[in-house]
Amino acid sequence: MTLAPIILFVYNRSWHTEQTLRALMANELAAKSELYIYADGPKPNATEEQLQKIHEVRQLIRQEQWCGKVHIVESEKNKGLADSIIGGVTEIVNKHGKIIVLEDDIVPTAGFLRYMNDALAIYEKDEQVMQVSGYIYPYANVPKIPTTYFLRIMACWGWGTWKRAWKHYEHDVDIHLSHFNTPQLQKKFDVEGHMKNYCQLVYNKEGVYYTWAVRWYASWLYHGGFSLFPSQSLVYNVGFDDSGEHSVSSRLTYNQPLLEDLLLQRIAIKENNSIRYAIDRAFKKMYRPKNFHQYVGRIAMKLGIYDFLRNTWDWVKK
Repeated sequence: MTLAPIILFVYNRSWHTEQTLRALMANELAAKSELYIYADGPKPNATEEQLQKIHEVRQLIRQEQWCGKVHIVESEKNKGLADSIIGGVTEIVNKHGKIIVLEDDIVPTAGFLRYMNDALAIYEKDEQVMQVSGYIYPYANVPKIPTTYFLRIMACWGWGTWKRAWKHYEHDVDIHLSHFNTPQLQKKFDVEGHMKNYCQLVYNKEGVYYTWAVRWYASWLYHGGFSLFPSQSLVYNVGFDDSGEHSVSSRLTYNQPLLEDLLLQRIAIKENNSIRYAIDRAFKKMYRPKNFHQYVGRIAMKLGIYDFLRNTWDWVKK
């Protein structure tokens, strides 16, 4: 089995980066793997303190031989997380045909690389399988959880894909909005109305956000894709400390008990309805509206009329 290259995106968080690199290094397959580290550059108005943090990260990534082969790609200017990931994944997956993706605050367990490589090998030629996830959202009340299962939802903490799947990545938000242009499709995209994926697309169009994950999810969901998930997570997020570009302190319990290792077997490519139902219930509880404005927004998303109401409100304000 040819091992997939690993790509790690870092910026200015040396402590987080070290946790991830040392955990990655502890994987059995690390010594045989190829690691690409993409280090983003400083913003135009960066302070001396911010420049020092970037310098500390760039020193750290050179301290040890984290994997069998290590390539360091340093950007002179700040690209931002979205463009860094889009550009880096595109370059490396086109070169190698498959890829494992980590960010600086995603700490893998000792069996992460084995699981990812086994899954990427087993489903390499299955066009419907677009992604392999190392993380699974919290859920409960499922009596018998299989070792792995497929869902039509996305998690971007420690994931992998193939060149054949990444070719479907579409950056144009207008195209995505045209793909999810009915209440039924918007509800599906929003995980039965419990998440705000469609809103994210709208905000990306308006320039409020600039993110990559929602574009990737919209791309493979539109093409009928599935993501493979483990029974328990093989990664842990240490970034809920307000230190990252998009990470904030959260009251939601995203991190769950970890799985150190996992033995994969091929399974049928279809969504696991019992687990999907349990996750839908967990999302409903976690994202319960906290005020009237959020409540109205949630109802609008479930009915698939959020975009209509937002456009109407914008027209009224004019």
